[in-house]
Amino acid sequence: MSDERSGNLYDAIGGIDALRRLSNTFYEGVLADPVLAPVFANFTTTHIEHVAVWLGEIFGGPARFTGELGGHQSLLRSHLGLAITEEQRGRWMELMGEAVRKELPDDELLRRRVLEYFDWGTKIAKDVSAAPAGADLGDPGPTPRWGWEGLK
Repeated sequence: MSDERSGNLYDAIGGIDALRRLSNTFYEGVLADPVLAPVFANFTTTHIEHVAVWLGEIFGGPARFTGELGGHQSLLRSHLGLAITEEQRGRWMELMGEAVRKELPDDELLRRRVLEYFDWGTKIAKDVSAAPAGADLGDPGPTPRWGWEGLK
């Protein structure tokens, strides 16, 4: 039985303002977390906005990350050399789950789809992070899109 929805996740989430709140709440937790804080040693507040813009594009909003911030290649490159562990990835997911429950609409399917994207994306980030900074990633293709049925 499929729970079909129309429209995109971006609009269902509440647009860029909701994604900014999500990103801000999430990184407040991350920076205070002993498992994750070391991964974000070079964190700046611009990261919050960049993540919101990335998520906006992923979930069907404006393609600003591609147009203004270097697209998929730039996002992947930012994870090179971080050597993310499975423990860190798991903790990232826990904190993001808390932020999703706090900041996104009370809609079980919406929250599930968003967290499915994060599970998928953090696995890629972990894999990429094992390569040294400056490694050639080749062409990763365009920024992925995630909708009500998952990866588009």
